[in-house]
Amino acid sequence: MTPQPKPGKVVYSAEQISTRVQELAADISSAYSEDDRLLILGLLKGSFIFMADLVREITLPHHVDFLVASSYGAGKQSSGDVRLLHDPESPLAGRAVIVVEDIVDSGTTLEGVLPRLRAREPASLDVCTLLHKRLTPLDPEPRWVGFDAPNDFLVGYGLDHAEDFRHLPYIASL
Repeated sequence: MTPQPKPGKVVYSAEQISTRVQELAADISSAYSEDDRLLILGLLKGSFIFMADLVREITLPHHVDFLVASSYGAGKQSSGDVRLLHDPESPLAGRAVIVVEDIVDSGTTLEGVLPRLRAREPASLDVCTLLHKRLTPLDPEPRWVGFDAPNDFLVGYGLDHAEDFRHLPYIASL
């Protein structure tokens, strides 16, 4: 049996994350109006903790829904094949939609998901990610980025390795 890896150096503390989430929520709240019918769409599973904290800080009325897409499985590298495992049930047409992502590294997941969401004709479609590795240019780039992340495999605050470490209140390298 292979021993389970242990988290290494803390990259972002719980306090740093909390402060940055409040700043992102304030930016989002000021970018929209109540007329925009804001929908916050979380990419599960990794974004659930970030999204829960974020939506509690957004001051505008908004709805919440989720989608599940996978390109990793149990590995540390994207397979390149984005599978949509759960499609959001909320109508997107004419609404301001923000996709909430835990981390953007290769951009494969967003490149697989965003065209599917655009086809539903939202009034606007933006991305808010907690972490961005900036490994490849994206079109479009996320509108809101919590932190520019190192090119390490990161765990904690919702990010996992084979479903482990999501519970950590901080983000660490593995």
